[in-house]
Amino acid sequence: MSTGSGSKRIVVLQPSYLPWLGYFDQLYKSDVFVLYDDVQYDKHGWRNRNRIKTDTGPLWLTVPVLTHGQGLPTNRDARIDTRQPWARKHVQALRVNYAKAPAFAEVFEGIEPVLRHPWTHLIDLNRAVLEALCGLLGLARPILLSSELDIPGQKTARLIAICRALGADRYLTGDAASDYLDETQFAANDIRVEYHHYRHPVYAQLHGQFVPYLSVVDLLMNHGRESLGVLIDGDVHTAEELRT
Repeated sequence: MSTGSGSKRIVVLQPSYLPWLGYFDQLYKSDVFVLYDDVQYDKHGWRNRNRIKTDTGPLWLTVPVLTHGQGLPTNRDARIDTRQPWARKHVQALRVNYAKAPAFAEVFEGIEPVLRHPWTHLIDLNRAVLEALCGLLGLARPILLSSELDIPGQKTARLIAICRALGADRYLTGDAASDYLDETQFAANDIRVEYHHYRHPVYAQLHGQFVPYLSVVDLLMNHGRESLGVLIDGDVHTAEELRT
């Protein structure tokens, strides 16, 4: 997505498992997307889990990660507990709960082999899942790993350094970042901070009343090749419209 002549927008986000719609909207709005893989792993966040919809409500799909005795691993170092059959359970959950979805066959075919691959590190799984989902959405953007940029620093200073190294004059971030981001430092480096303000669309789903903030897999299963348009264009429908 072009941000104007001579302008470049960067997004820096931590890797996430089967991310939600807003994650992909930020990716769409970026000129370069950086996976923040060398910061501390958040074991209570979205790095290793997300939700899908079932006939009894949202269901968590969680990738087991080895944390005991691991100290404070980075996203890049976090290892999957391969003793647990998580992939089989996730594949079965997708099959059972979306078998009747309009785009099930295409989406399932694109995701199943990625989930079943014998991954050892969470970052490799998350990157492969992200690329597979981008393929299903028809979304292509350069995706880089922060660990491969060889850029030192902490917090705001490092984000600014990443922007400068990649020639960006715009930094797009989530709304919550306004609580801790030092915008004056960005301004001093001629970088404009933009907040995402994502408006979640309401779209046709299986299993009754609409549930927001699920994995993008839910949107893909229900809308297939139309999903990117729903996601980025604010193709929002009211609940009443969906029932007619």
